[in-house]
Amino acid sequence: MKIKHILQKRTTRSLAVLAVAAITFNSCSKSEGVKPDVTTPVVTPTRDADKVPYYKLQRVENLAAQTDDQNPTEPKTEILFSLDYKKEQPNTYAKTTLWDISLSGLYNSFLGPNSNTDAGNSGYQGPGKGGITIVQQAFDDVTAIPAAADFKTTKGLIGTDDKGSFGTGTGWYLYDFGGTEVGDGSATKVHVAYALGNALKLADGSTLPARTVIVKTASGDYAKIKMISCYKDIFTPDQMLTNSPHMYFTFEYMIVPAGSTKFEIK
Repeated sequence: MKIKHILQKRTTRSLAVLAVAAITFNSCSKSEGVKPDVTTPVVTPTRDADKVPYYKLQRVENLAAQTDDQNPTEPKTEILFSLDYKKEQPNTYAKTTLWDISLSGLYNSFLGPNSNTDAGNSGYQGPGKGGITIVQQAFDDVTAIPAAADFKTTKGLIGTDDKGSFGTGTGWYLYDFGGTEVGDGSATKVHVAYALGNALKLADGSTLPARTVIVKTASGDYAKIKMISCYKDIFTPDQMLTNSPHMYFTFEYMIVPAGSTKFEIK
């Protein structure tokens, strides 16, 4: 009987060991069969080293234009500016993609794109495929890329706003000819141009919403622009005066790649 009892105990222990081994082996097999979680990497479009990066805020201060207060309506040399390279380009580059916006017209204050389809555009018949539009929204609030049909190709399209003197539609600045639209009517506030990158308080107590310029660049990317000033080292409306050094453009912008559906800063 003792022998039988001993054999039964050994058999029970052996079965227990085998059961544990089977469980351990089964667990190992399952672990080895689990595939690692492979996450598809997010591909960020690359940029040439000499171009400004996508998704980053850029600031340009005091971009100078020709000024002649004695002959303000006489055409001045058009400014060609590259948002990609963050600099003014020579006019010999007109038929290239090396510029994205132009400043022309009265006091070089009217913005246009680099487009190869508009006969009046400096980029006509070149490789530029740009366009331009403007919205009544603050820069930070503009996230959606406008529809293709919203972009226009005309040179010198966006300038004086209808809420001021000599308006030509929704513009990036308000021109206060008599100094009473925004100013107090004093001699120091006549003939002042107020950029509308920020909301602007008018003399009657109302507020004009901010405007943001949106550009399809020459290469097909998208940029939004906040126009801040056309006065040298002056960035707030209260400091903009008749005799302030003028036609020094200050603005901020950012670029996102072609095919994007929204603006975002990363």
